[in-house]
Amino acid sequence: MRLTEWTMEEQEQLIHFMTTNSWPFHGHEHPVRALIEKTIEEGGYKSDQVTTFWIEDEDKKQVGLVQIFDLQDDIPLFDLRIADPYRNKGYGPKALKMVADYVFSLPEKKIRLEGNTRHDNFAMRKAFERTGFVKEAHLRQAWFSPRENRYYDAVIYGMTREDWQAGITTPVLWDDAVIEKKSRPFNPVLLDFPEEFESERLLIRAPRREDAKANYEAVMHSLESFRPWLQFAQQKPDLAQTEATLIEAEANFKLRKDLRLHFFLKETGQFIGSTGLHRIDWEVRKFEIGYWVDSRYEGKGFVSEAVDRITRFAFEELGANRVEIRCDPDNVRSRAVANRLNFELEGILRNDTISRVGNKLRDTCVYAKIREE
Repeated sequence: MRLTEWTMEEQEQLIHFMTTNSWPFHGHEHPVRALIEKTIEEGGYKSDQVTTFWIEDEDKKQVGLVQIFDLQDDIPLFDLRIADPYRNKGYGPKALKMVADYVFSLPEKKIRLEGNTRHDNFAMRKAFERTGFVKEAHLRQAWFSPRENRYYDAVIYGMTREDWQAGITTPVLWDDAVIEKKSRPFNPVLLDFPEEFESERLLIRAPRREDAKANYEAVMHSLESFRPWLQFAQQKPDLAQTEATLIEAEANFKLRKDLRLHFFLKETGQFIGSTGLHRIDWEVRKFEIGYWVDSRYEGKGFVSEAVDRITRFAFEELGANRVEIRCDPDNVRSRAVANRLNFELEGILRNDTISRVGNKLRDTCVYAKIREE
């Protein structure tokens, strides 16, 4: 990603960007052309005090826009907007980091950087926090919504030059975090995190209904190797049922009840397996990783690569305190994955489950990694 300075020759691009996306947490959710033209004319996008940048991805697509205000002052402000198709894909935190790097690298040595948002804009607030910005104020009824003709609370986040240079976050010493936790029950549906990410050889993403055929074919090729360990492999799969299962998995992912993930070869786009974070306890931030791979791709390290990347995703993006792998003691391949990735065998639960074949009592190995303090 990179920041590319907007120029007056790109007025039509800017007008198109602003009028074809929705901005529910800004003053005008659907700004009209005349408003943008007037703002441009008055120097709202480019002047001695304002610089505007396109946010471009690796393919030079314009995924967002950021205006930086008060550039003649020691404390600039900014307004960040991510286009509708690119939200919830991790662009916000990356863009904020680039803005901070730009401002604090200016020769004037700015002392701090500020941004604000509506208090219920949880995606933006999470982006601030991931980038090292600190919540410094909560302003009651300070954000007016013309569309609803009502006021919302506003929150202000800041980053100091010292924190940016040291790569640290210095919290404000107040107790409103405790008050907020008591007054507002945690709702995981409001969590914002990327729905796809990559490892060296794999693309890992949330499930989609369109994956049904590839998923079905992978299971059909692998039934015999799956049967001793996986409940769904006890009967031949049905394409329609596979599709229904994926529709449910999509819904559960959005509701943060279960985070199923599919992994594909980056080079070809071929679906090769399913994994994810299951048995989620959001209060504890505890997750269990499950996985299977198309038997045609066994023995190539793909499962270990996927599980390693998902483990990092759990700790870095979801704030995990504990990640588990559970498997049958005789499932040698699954145990090898846990051992290879330095999960600790914490114990073996005796007579913990019924075997998939033979209807006998079986033990369960419990491997885990915990957040390092």
